[in-house]
Amino acid sequence: MGAKEFDYYIFIDYSENLIGYLILKKEEIKNCLSKISRFRHYREAKKRKLYLKNARKTFNKKELLGCFCKKKIRAVMETPEIFFDIAEFLKENSDSFIFVSVDNRQFSNFEKFVKVIDGKNVKIVRESDLRKHTPEYQINLVLDTWLNIERMKIG
Repeated sequence: MGAKEFDYYIFIDYSENLIGYLILKKEEIKNCLSKISRFRHYREAKKRKLYLKNARKTFNKKELLGCFCKKKIRAVMETPEIFFDIAEFLKENSDSFIFVSVDNRQFSNFEKFVKVIDGKNVKIVRESDLRKHTPEYQINLVLDTWLNIERMKIG
């Protein structure tokens, strides 16, 4: 995203009663992007069930989640566990430059949260501010799609 290169990319998103995150090393970006060329935002899919069925095949066949060094989906009630994992990761990698995309509704809370743990090398961006067709936007679609696949398993 621009001139500054990040060491890690973190994506945090919600889908109804689920929250999830993905953490990606910069070295894995090209590998990940090569596997997701056909991903789109779930709301843009005309045939949503078919989109998720095909996306699930991509996840399984291409071992998509293997690109990520850390990943997790939990019920929204377990949001503290997700934030704890991310805090731990940020502390362990405090010398790294880290890009974080956060769901719009949680942006201000997450921003305060990162300041508490001294996130000087952390750039936090609202999910809605990701520009279409950028690597960050495309990788955020992986989390969006994964959340929707999991949500459909439950519902």
